[in-house]
Amino acid sequence: MCGIVGYVGAKQAAPILLDGLERLEYRGYDSSGIAVINNGIIDIEKAKGRLKVLRDKTENGSTVSGTMGIGHTRWATHGEPSDVNAHPHLSQSGRFAVVHNGIIENYMALRERLTSKGFEFISETDTEVIAHLFEYYYKGDIMDAIIKVMDRVEGSYALGVLSSDYPDQFVAVRKASPLIVGLGEGENFIASDVTAILKHTRNVYYLEDNEIVVLKKDEVKVYNADKEEVKKEVFTVDWDVSAAEKGGYEHFMIKEIEEQPKALRATISPRIKDGRIVLDDVSLTREDIKNINKIFIVACGSAYHVGVVAKYVIEKLCRIPVEAQIASEFRYCDPIVTSRDLVIVISQSGETADTLEALKVAKSRGARVLSIVNVVGSAIANASDDVIYTWAGPEIAVATTKAYSTQLSVVYLLALYMAEKLGTLTSGQYNKYLTELQALPELVERVLEDKEQFAYLASKFYNCHSIFFIGRNLDYAVSLEGSLKLKEISYIHSEAYAAGELKHGTISLIEKGTLVIALATGGELFDKTVSNIKEVTARHAVVIGVTTTEHTMENVVDHIIQIPVTSDIFLPSLSVIPLQLFSYYVAAQKGYDIDKPRNLAKSVTVE
Repeated sequence: MCGIVGYVGAKQAAPILLDGLERLEYRGYDSSGIAVINNGIIDIEKAKGRLKVLRDKTENGSTVSGTMGIGHTRWATHGEPSDVNAHPHLSQSGRFAVVHNGIIENYMALRERLTSKGFEFISETDTEVIAHLFEYYYKGDIMDAIIKVMDRVEGSYALGVLSSDYPDQFVAVRKASPLIVGLGEGENFIASDVTAILKHTRNVYYLEDNEIVVLKKDEVKVYNADKEEVKKEVFTVDWDVSAAEKGGYEHFMIKEIEEQPKALRATISPRIKDGRIVLDDVSLTREDIKNINKIFIVACGSAYHVGVVAKYVIEKLCRIPVEAQIASEFRYCDPIVTSRDLVIVISQSGETADTLEALKVAKSRGARVLSIVNVVGSAIANASDDVIYTWAGPEIAVATTKAYSTQLSVVYLLALYMAEKLGTLTSGQYNKYLTELQALPELVERVLEDKEQFAYLASKFYNCHSIFFIGRNLDYAVSLEGSLKLKEISYIHSEAYAAGELKHGTISLIEKGTLVIALATGGELFDKTVSNIKEVTARHAVVIGVTTTEHTMENVVDHIIQIPVTSDIFLPSLSVIPLQLFSYYVAAQKGYDIDKPRNLAKSVTVE
């Protein structure tokens, strides 16, 4: 949510800031702004709406001079979207300018105190409190001021701070909100995400909580809250900048759907050596796995849907009880977690606020934590006992596709890895699964070859007011994701139900012409799902059936989508592809902003 970029160097800052903010648009925003220091004066330009409004207002940055500045794209939390509420925010004297991602939980108390001290507020935001706090605490040393601000504010924040007293440097700090430092030649950067600065540098620091960075054009120093310098490891980003560009595609989402075979190969292939799964970054021993009492899978959104698939797969292969929970619920349900439990947390960004806090709860109760993330050095990765990276590359579209698919592939790898250690599979079963897992990228490519069919179905049903997804077992887990994709980008009401639950109330919603997308891919439950399909067709629903090439549904459904045959546990990787494409083409038919759907953000770093 929101985006931060900062620059100090020899070049004009404003065009660089605007370019960086453009690359952060996928995070979600409703206003934007930049602050640049020129001749000791902070010049701020802000605008409600898309970044183009700010570009036009500043003539692509040419009207804002200076070689150091900070920029921000805001997603409204405190106060409606407006020019006034947009960041950066100035302190009362104009000495400090602040950009902020996160939420200051005690801002009302701080606002009242500052008001009593004579400070006047012009916005409705929590961030303006921070700007005034800097001025209140500043006694000539910006490091002392930032430490006092950190002591007073409660909540999450990534801050970039300019001061007119420091025309050659600016400072930044993070707590529970992502912030990286980019290291260039004669120039340095901060950003919420590496995509904002990859055009300029591949070398980055990942800041930890409560670390403060001071940036000059030829020097970067990182300190802790005791003003002690911290030595940081330099990470080099190894994917190309073109991976974060559309490359001729109309939308990032369709590009990322098409990239799934490549992403799956990158995630699976390096971890299979000499006919065995090798997870070099996982320290779980055979004895550790045998001693696991229960596995909790904790995540949000699509990552949670991966967790629902994982429950079925791990229980089937490893015979260990698994509970999938939404992270925001896990945090507050007083979970019964012990040192004999394994908690698997899943997050594309590695910064998801509720998931990170759930991880901390699990750790506080002695559980071992294994994370599945896409971003090296992210907060969740750093806080985990073990981490498996998905190697999906950058995912720009808000609605996830390839991150979901690579997370699924890691689940398969982990489940088979543990099953071999436990001896719950015969060597024949293990080898069969391994062969099929390696074949998944090719099978996904085969499903993607039939895009015209999904575009045709979308053209028939894009005007539906309500769509229902049904399935059993793994098909139900995939239905959850298919329904979410449709809602996210097409704004059509959609629900996913376990097909066996139809008789318990949901069938009352089915009427003539209602579209039902029915997944019936698994062999064991195919006939039962067909019976559920007949229940909705008897009430004159229109049904799109998703099944495998070994099943026939011609006399049962109105339209059939067939996917290749593989073992049941791997079918989610194939059955989700038609649902992603159907959602994409429906949204395209409706002319919506597919990569940046309304009210949504890519990385949810606040509760």
